[in-house]
Amino acid sequence: MRFRNRSEAGKQLALKLSPYTGDPNVVVLALPRGGVPVAYEVARALGVPFDVFLVRKIGVPGNAELAMGAIASGGVRVLNDDVVNYLHISEDAINEVAQREQRELERRERLYRGNRPIPNLRGKTVILVDDGLATGATMKAAVAALQKAHPARIIVAVPVAARTTCEAFETMADDIICTCDRTYEPFYAVGLWYDEFQQTTDAEVRNLLEQANSPRAFQRNGQLVA
Repeated sequence: MRFRNRSEAGKQLALKLSPYTGDPNVVVLALPRGGVPVAYEVARALGVPFDVFLVRKIGVPGNAELAMGAIASGGVRVLNDDVVNYLHISEDAINEVAQREQRELERRERLYRGNRPIPNLRGKTVILVDDGLATGATMKAAVAALQKAHPARIIVAVPVAARTTCEAFETMADDIICTCDRTYEPFYAVGLWYDEFQQTTDAEVRNLLEQANSPRAFQRNGQLVA
């Protein structure tokens, strides 16, 4: 299965999550930026609240696309020990990249959220959405950080993922939902599953958040939610 763009992928993913439609205890959180258009469509289809959860990949020096870990709001850091050990990456090098990504995480927090607080997730079922999982480092950081908020359940939901990464989340999260029932190895990259995979902009993220938090937000069974 291929997707035309992230919006279509979100609509397809929502079909897999239909049992949560209209559930007042469900919150959809997106990993910016690529996960936001996907999660927006999921939340709109389910009629549940939508927000973002800030996480940044820690890329390997000289090869930023290869994740050696990730950081998330709340001071959480997750490292991919296999990558770090194989490439003999020093702690100083890790810290240098992590500090740079921390500044970017804080910038985006201010830009996307402003003064709006993170929703209260205690006792909620949190559906955590991204546009796909390759190594899963960013999602692992998000799951670790969300556990500190004491939700009832954490569900990882993505349009596509590497098979081995899906298996890893079977023990990390309460459930993992993937639109593609079958994935293939070697996985290579998330973008290969999309016809259109241009970078999601800050303006697009803000626009979707504003729509989700407007007075005419998502509705389900005649009731406003947001």
